This record gives sequence, C-alpha cells and structure tokens, in this order.
Amino acid sequence: MKLTTPFSHLVACGGLSGLMFVLAGAVTAQQPAAPAAAPIGVPVPKLGTGPWNFDTAEQHKIKVVVVTRGLSHPWGMQWLPEGNILVTERAGRLRIIRNGVLDPKPFDGIPKVHAVRLSGLMDVVLHPKYAENKRIYFTYTKDVSDTLVATTLASGTFDGKTLADVHDIFVAQPPWDGAGGSGSRITFGSDGKIYMTTGASNGNGAQDPNSHMGKVLRLNDDGTSPKDNPFVGRAGYKPEIYSMGHRNSLALVFNPATGALWNNENGPNGGDEINIIQPGKNYGWPVVSFGRDYAGPRISENPYRDGMEMPLITWLPAIAPSGMAFYTGDRFPAWKGNVFVGAMRVGEIPGTGHLQRLVINEKNEEVRREAMLTELHQRIREVRQGPDGYLYLLTDEDDGALLRIEPAQ
Repeated sequence: MKLTTPFSHLVACGGLSGLMFVLAGAVTAQQPAAPAAAPIGVPVPKLGTGPWNFDTAEQHKIKVVVVTRGLSHPWGMQWLPEGNILVTERAGRLRIIRNGVLDPKPFDGIPKVHAVRLSGLMDVVLHPKYAENKRIYFTYTKDVSDTLVATTLASGTFDGKTLADVHDIFVAQPPWDGAGGSGSRITFGSDGKIYMTTGASNGNGAQDPNSHMGKVLRLNDDGTSPKDNPFVGRAGYKPEIYSMGHRNSLALVFNPATGALWNNENGPNGGDEINIIQPGKNYGWPVVSFGRDYAGPRISENPYRDGMEMPLITWLPAIAPSGMAFYTGDRFPAWKGNVFVGAMRVGEIPGTGHLQRLVINEKNEEVRREAMLTELHQRIREVRQGPDGYLYLLTDEDDGALLRIEPAQ
C-alpha cells in the first residue's frame, strides 16, 4: 500500500493510532466480502401441469390432477349447491371456480383486509339454511387502529353472482398487534351454532379468560353468545369462549362418525397438535407444550399439567398443519375413516410441504401416519372431501392451485 499523506501529518492528526486506523481501513478494503449464507430450504420446482401418479401405503395407485391454478395464497374453500366452489385468497379476494375454471374477476363486497403473515381473508362457510337465506360467513383480519388488528367474523348474502349486505357480526377483543397475525377457521355445528378459532402465537392471551385470543368460540348465527356456552355468567370470562389455551388453530372440523369437534393447531418449533375440543376445557398454550421456541429453548419443561388437556396427536418436528378432513367417501375404500391434514413445512425447512394421512382407531388412538405428495413440494393450506368423493387440496403459493386426488385407472 502506498501512503500519500506524510507520516508527520498523520501523527499530528492522531498519532500512531491515526496511522493504524488508515492501515486497518486499507487492509479491510482489500478483504473479500464474506460469502452470503445460503438460504434455508430446498429448491421448489414450479408446479407442472400434471397429472402425477403416486403409489401410497394403503390406497395404491392414486392420481393428482390440477383443477385450476392462478390463485394467490388461497386459504379456504366451500362448495355451493350447484357444484361451484368459492375460494378465499389471503389478500382479500373472494373467487369462484365454475366447472373447473377460475373466474378471473373477484367478487366485490369484501371489506378491507389486513393481510400480513397469518392475517388476511381466511375461511368461508355457508349457513345451514343457505338454500333459503343465501347467507355466507367468512373470517378476516380487520384494522382497528394504525397498529392493532382484530380477527373478525362477517356475513353477507350471495346468490352465485353477487356478494351483498356484508357486515361484521363479531369482532374479537381485545385487538392485538398487527405484526403478529392470527389464523381463523369456522364451521357450523349440528346445533346451528358457529364455531370459530382465534390465534395467540405470542403472549399469554390464550390463558386470559377475558380475551378472545387463543380460543375456540361458539356463536349464534348473528354473532351473539349462546346462553348455554360454558362460561356464560362467570365473572371475568368472555361469554363466547368454548375452549381456551390454543396457539393458532388452522383447522376446525366435526368428526362425522362421532360428532366430536376436532382442531389442529400450529405449535412453535415442534408441538403441532390435533385436539378433540370439549366445552370449557383448557388446552394448555403457552403454559404447556411439546414444542420449543424458535431459538431452541423448550416452551415448557413439563408438557402436561393437571387441569389442561393433552393433545390427541403431536408432531415433532413441526409440520405446520393447516386444513383437515375426515374421509367418508367410496372412491378410496382403504382410506375410509382416515384423517387428512395439510402440511406447509417440516422441521422449519421451507419447500417441504405435503399431505399427511392418519389412521385413528375406534378409541381415538393413532395407528399409522403417512406423508404423501412430498415430491410436489407444495404448501397445503386446505384439505376437503368434495361432493364427488375425491379429495381436494389448496396450495398456499404465489401461484396457488386447486388439486384433486383421484384413483389412478
């Protein structure tokens, strides 16, 4: 290195320390930049046109076909009586698929949505008397201030062409930090009530009885609290609470064989769960968990505590479950009664999404589980059995798709 400044001037301006600074700067300038850390994950190939044939453990020879694509991070789907399918997109669009063709124009009428991380437009269901009243229900994340959001249940009328008379019927309280996000699923029970999940990834909201965070809620179809909810009239408890101690429940379905309400929920780093939801019960988050914090420490040294429910199924490592269906059709006889769960990533590694199949015996004990469609590397956001007895999947991708699983001929 050649110095162009006299040594005496360097000393005057800072002595030898000034010279050392110049030398260090010059040496640093000549050092090659440290290589950037390789991104975590496996390459995710663009989903092809299909179809794909796979062999599976019990129902051999299946085929996966693309029904339609061009969806942006789809979240929920609902069949209409005539066979068309409503699909929600997280950014706040309600779409329809007619005869396997995605209408390019979303429906007007969806409120402004806060779409960050888990937040956005989420689930959609029909009123049990939809044929008479044409009412649909959906959950979305609503801005209530510059920094706070609330998971919200809204309703409107839908005649197959137009969404109208949309209004909020329930807004979860208190609102929470918009940077976090909270997933939400909804379903109607045979009692005519709406069951709705809210999330609580961080903090102690899931254990706070005066908060709707981290709960399964039970509501009348107008958004009010039923008089026979388990905590009605109990001081300090929100009357809409049906169960508590949940992290982020991204599936909520009734077991058609038993009538029991099941959820699945995301743990942190491990500790994903399936639970059978019972009124008034506490499912433990964040006091107990089989998972770890993302940095590595355990959430709890003891994953069980008296007065809190143990999960029916646990995943270690995490699979980020979302969507769940009980198979009851005749297209896949070997899968009758099996539970299917969407997986968005395994062990915190992007690009590892797939579909999981679980065999549960009559005592609600797990017998087998199988990872399927791993070759497609798709995040599976929703799983539904269609009216035709096939299984349908939504892929949570920038260019998301609706896939159908059929028997291979």
